[in-house]
Amino acid sequence: MLRAVIFDFDGVITDSEVLHLRAFNKVLARYNIEIKEEIYYKEYLGFTDLDCFKSVVEKSKLGLDSEQIRNLIKQKNQVFEELARSEATIFEGAQEFLQMLRDNGIPMAICSGAVLEEIELILEQSGLGHFFDIIVAGDQITKGKPDPEGFILALKRLNEGRQKPINSNECVAIEDSHWGLEAAKAAGIHTVAITNTYDAEQLSMAEKIVASLSELTIDDLRQLCA
Repeated sequence: MLRAVIFDFDGVITDSEVLHLRAFNKVLARYNIEIKEEIYYKEYLGFTDLDCFKSVVEKSKLGLDSEQIRNLIKQKNQVFEELARSEATIFEGAQEFLQMLRDNGIPMAICSGAVLEEIELILEQSGLGHFFDIIVAGDQITKGKPDPEGFILALKRLNEGRQKPINSNECVAIEDSHWGLEAAKAAGIHTVAITNTYDAEQLSMAEKIVASLSELTIDDLRQLCA
């Protein structure tokens, strides 16, 4: 039985991964470091900002301490906010899909590696915020995807105050990366992959693969949880 849907945000709801990369690179430019696009999508997509900066700092041997890394994150957030206000877009079909779930009484949550402020900014601009009961952001967890911590926390929050808790096998996660799919599977949640970022071959671990949210029906989701 389908009782909840948990969405990744960047790459599923909003087309903003390139904005994150630009923001990272603008901050790292002072150290003469650039994350190449192919490297970002191969190694860092799905990482929290903290995990991404820590990895870059380690590989580049910059020797920055935790306080300096936190400052990099703050700078990156400021740059991303400027970009998002003028350039962030919502994927075609996303609003209609969310409305379909709402019409069928399905609770919705977000589980993302992005920080909460970035998610809330785009949701406010797009008018989609009212669809989501719960947001679990990268700055609210200690381990990013592929660790299942975020999904476990999202489901826990969805269940707060419910007389009949939602089980993980009554929930579907919609993801655009193998990191997210691994995390959802580890949490016992059914998976749908959307090929906005990677091709279907790289997302083959998903139970269902689609090119866009407009291809998914409520019956598709219910069958996964049957």
